[in-house]
Amino acid sequence: MNAKALLPLLLCITHSLAMAQGFAELGQTSEGYALPDPATRFTFPDDHGPHPEFRIEWWYVTANLKDADGTDYGIQWTLFRNALSPGGKPEDQAWMGHAAVSAPTGHLVAERLARGGIGQAGVTASPFEAFIDEWRMAGPDLATVSIAAQSHEFRYDLDLSSNGPFVPQGEDGYSVKSFVGQASHYYSQPFYSVTGTLTLPGGEVHVTGQAWLDREWYSQALVQDQTGWDWISLHLPNGEKLMGYRLRDRTGGAYVFGTWIAADGSPEPLRVGSLEMTPIEWAEVAGRQLPVAWDIAHEARGIAIRAEAIYPQSWMGTLIPYWEGPVRASGSHSGEGYLELTGY
Repeated sequence: MNAKALLPLLLCITHSLAMAQGFAELGQTSEGYALPDPATRFTFPDDHGPHPEFRIEWWYVTANLKDADGTDYGIQWTLFRNALSPGGKPEDQAWMGHAAVSAPTGHLVAERLARGGIGQAGVTASPFEAFIDEWRMAGPDLATVSIAAQSHEFRYDLDLSSNGPFVPQGEDGYSVKSFVGQASHYYSQPFYSVTGTLTLPGGEVHVTGQAWLDREWYSQALVQDQTGWDWISLHLPNGEKLMGYRLRDRTGGAYVFGTWIAADGSPEPLRVGSLEMTPIEWAEVAGRQLPVAWDIAHEARGIAIRAEAIYPQSWMGTLIPYWEGPVRASGSHSGEGYLELTGY
């Protein structure tokens, strides 16, 4: 796609997908698009596929990995879909892909943009395939997939196999994002085991670890005074998981929600405000101050976790910039996971 043809797509994606990263002042209208319904229940494999009647959607994988020496690595593979207008036509869909590797030698990032309807990007539910150019996440179903992405600096080829169920977030998959009531449909697969290879400037690295998939789609903008979000996912001992997000507003307040996930995949939504997410350490990243260490607490659950970025300079210098990187957990529960910071 030449630069002249790409410009309108860039402008549309910047305007609308910015909302997906928490920049609520952009992409305000949801007129003509479908809205999340609390009565909806997920149907698989259909809901692994796209929902073009909604404005924004993503397939989002993060993985905590180690090599044979125990060195930490992290990867991200993300495909965003954004409807440029209501109606659900393939040619009215814009696609954006993000891939990254966090490593001791630095944070490597790549980005792809595509327009729908020309075979450059898309998703099918069964057998599952999500792709943009040569980047792919594919398998017989979303429970067992391979993912691959590459740039001039890196490549990764990973096999993911889940040993637990898909987990609805919020109330049966209806995930509220503000006190006013904006919401999404949201589920996760936090039970992937991972094996594969990273190809880095220093050579190939064989890795194993665990991964987390988030699937989310919606049409409404966030509340106008919300400036961004802080999201964390944690793999804890005995197969338990924790997800939490904190949507910040201009007054210094926040809408905070989380889900405790038992080892068998049973979710326990944590009442709004009962999960505490407190930034405790900041670092200068890409010319801005970012919170790279957090205290995560929930009194009734006995959670008092400190989550610290393994590689604080994990900056995504993409069209819509944000921070995304692996974290290490200590305190009441040890473990590892991923942190995302937007709107800083």
